[in-house]
Amino acid sequence: MPDDDILEKPFPGRRSALKRNILENALACFNELGVEATTIDTIKVRCGASVGAIYHHFGNKEGILSALFFCAQDNQRAKLTSALETAETLKEAVHVIVKSYVDWVTSYPEWARFLFQARSAVAKGPHQQQLRERNIENYRELREVLFRLDSGANEIIQCQELLPSLIIGPAENFCRAWLSGRIQTSPLEYREQFAESAWRSIHR
Repeated sequence: MPDDDILEKPFPGRRSALKRNILENALACFNELGVEATTIDTIKVRCGASVGAIYHHFGNKEGILSALFFCAQDNQRAKLTSALETAETLKEAVHVIVKSYVDWVTSYPEWARFLFQARSAVAKGPHQQQLRERNIENYRELREVLFRLDSGANEIIQCQELLPSLIIGPAENFCRAWLSGRIQTSPLEYREQFAESAWRSIHR
């Protein structure tokens, strides 16, 4: 079963236990069978809830998919935001961003695997506008942190649309390979190298 804390905050307490149960088992189905192959009936059999209860709480398969996706995204963002509070320089912030990402993926591999495979489906589904707005807001907040720490010294490259790819891209690519089993070495082994590479790639 996945770690409870990702679902406990948005769905707390005993009254939300059924929702958490549905989502936990849906996550397992999506990861084992794939997004396309997983159906409401598949999830029903896995979690033991009725179809009516599943539809009542989440509407449809796309509702379950987006609920899982946003829960994982929020957890990842919360951990990054907390970690960034310790950064006092631009370089420290870049290191925190990369290391927080690697730490999250290795702490929650099933959730990370789900995020990678579900992103396209959520981006094309009925919740695409919500995803777009959330991504814009997350990027805005991150950009504000970086440029605030830059303090007018122009240490950071000015092509802002490149920043996410330059900072997270290499670590994300390695994590994908690790999650798929193509690479056996944990991303934690190269945590420092990824962070330093990200800093060099954006530093003027």
